[in-house]
Amino acid sequence: MGEWRTDPTFAMCRALVHGAELSSSAGGPFDVRAVMADIRPEAKDGFLLGEVPWEHFPRGNRVREAVHLLHTGDSPGRTGTGVVSGMCANDMRTAAALAVPFLIRIAADTDHPHRADALAEASCPARARYFGVASRDQLLLHRAETYDDLYDGYGVEVSGYPAGWSVAAARAAITADTALLKPLLDDPDPAIRIRTAYAMATIADPERTVRAAFRIRLAAEQDTIVRATLVFATAEATRAHPHPPTTKWIGERWRDHRQAPEVRLAAAIGWLCLTEEPASDTLRAAADDLTTDERAHAMDASPWMAAAGGSGETGLRRCVRKMLHPEQSDPAGYDDPWAPHR
Repeated sequence: MGEWRTDPTFAMCRALVHGAELSSSAGGPFDVRAVMADIRPEAKDGFLLGEVPWEHFPRGNRVREAVHLLHTGDSPGRTGTGVVSGMCANDMRTAAALAVPFLIRIAADTDHPHRADALAEASCPARARYFGVASRDQLLLHRAETYDDLYDGYGVEVSGYPAGWSVAAARAAITADTALLKPLLDDPDPAIRIRTAYAMATIADPERTVRAAFRIRLAAEQDTIVRATLVFATAEATRAHPHPPTTKWIGERWRDHRQAPEVRLAAAIGWLCLTEEPASDTLRAAADDLTTDERAHAMDASPWMAAAGGSGETGLRRCVRKMLHPEQSDPAGYDDPWAPHR
């Protein structure tokens, strides 16, 4: 973190700490949302990384190098994967957000050897402090409730930078590249389809076209984990842009015994997050019956469940426990970050 004090944005963050209004820096050279909006389409398509002011933001040059390595594959031993996700895990998304349009283009290149990795990285900056979140009121929000009164509920990153600005920039980039992402919902690789749905769930889509794309893909999808992921994606998009008919549709999915158990579980969790209605005994019984160890581990392939898992507990089991059995205590070893998921 030492070099962060020499980054240009440090003065802005320090001023905010000392009481400056956030609006005083909005739209300026250190507002990553404005910087993202200024990146030319030609720069994105041509990977003209030199046109992006990476150096304005914490670890920006490191992110630029990672994007370059991912794109070119100059070194077989250094692909650039893990840099963006690692920074997001450390709560430093600002420069990582600037990588999103380039990562999407790598993912859209069907001949690129690391396209799945790039797509997984692309969605990381679009969510804030969501690991281990498994409650009804927070699972699909992907932000920290602790900071409800600070910077639109997102608070600050470890650098002091407004976390909501980074998330907004990443989501704007994903939204701008909807046309590149949609075809990936039909990709032959299930991992690509899963990661595409996870990214597209963050799209600003008041017209509901993204939800329609999820429904269309769901009608053709054969892989049960991908189907569950599409239900989660539909639920998150509906949380951001409420649509009562879709909430009703999701509720019908968990009641439908013709659906795969994974789909019913995803629908039950999604419906709980979209409503304030109390969980019925029927829903509790269905969730308890369908949540087997094998299924819980399989569903960790869906990013929502992978992120929701606590130490020593799969995401599915944690969601079921937190949402339907709040009286149950945390499992032994829940605070051990190296505990294997049970």
